[in-house]
Amino acid sequence: MKSTLKYLTIGLSILMLTACEKDDDTNPKPQSTSINKILPLGASRVEGARPEYESYRYELWKDLKENDWTFDFIGTQSDEATYPAFNAMSFDIDHEGRGGSTSGEILNGLNDWLDQTGAPDIVLFSSPGGNDILDGQDYNQTISNINAIIDALQTDNPNVTIIIEQPAQGRSDFMTTEFTNAFNQMRQDVLRIATDQTTTNSQVIAVDMFTGFNDSHLADEVHYNQAGAEFIAIRYYNLLVDVLE
Repeated sequence: MKSTLKYLTIGLSILMLTACEKDDDTNPKPQSTSINKILPLGASRVEGARPEYESYRYELWKDLKENDWTFDFIGTQSDEATYPAFNAMSFDIDHEGRGGSTSGEILNGLNDWLDQTGAPDIVLFSSPGGNDILDGQDYNQTISNINAIIDALQTDNPNVTIIIEQPAQGRSDFMTTEFTNAFNQMRQDVLRIATDQTTTNSQVIAVDMFTGFNDSHLADEVHYNQAGAEFIAIRYYNLLVDVLE
C-alpha cells in the first residue's frame, strides 16, 4: 500500500519514498527457467522497507524452502534490505512490489515488466486497489483496472494461477468509515472477480487476508510488522501447497 503515505500528516513520507524509488532500467535480470515461477505483484506491502516495515515475501520464502518446494520468485525489482540466511540459503529478493502504486500504474507498467521477467506460473496479487481507495480514486475505474491486470496476466500465460487478496485493513485509528466501507466492498468484489475471471486453464483464487488481522500485525497505519508478515505468508502458503507443481 502507499509507501509515501502522502494522504497522512506523518513524518514517514520522505523515508518511505526514498525506500521505494528504484532504477528499473539497469542490469536486466535473466529470465527464470524454474518450475513454479512466482510473481509477487503489488505496492509497498509487497516491496517492504526494512526496518520500518516488513513484506510477507521473506516469511513465505522460508515456509516454502522449509517444506522443500521448488520455486523461484520473479520480478524486475530487487529487495535491498538485509535478511538472515535460512538453512544456509540466501533469500530470493526478486519481486514486483512498487511502493505507492495504484491499480492504474500497475496496469500501465505490467506488460513491460512481464516482457522482462517472462511469464509467471503463479501471481500473488496483493491488496488490489488499496492505494486507489486511500487516494480517493474512482472505485469503478479501480475495479476495471484490476480486471484488466488479470486479463493481461492471462494473455501472457493462459495457464497462470492468480491468487488475489481480499485485503487486510489498516490500523483501526486510521480506518475512517469511508475507508472501511470501501475495503469491505473490495473484499466482496474480489470474490466476484475471482469467479468471473477463472477460466478452464487459469484459476483466479481469492484469499482472505482480513479475518483475524488486527492492529498487532501493523508497523504503522497500513504496513506489516513481523507478526503481520508471518500472518500474510501463512495464508498464501496454505493456498500454494495445492497449486505448486
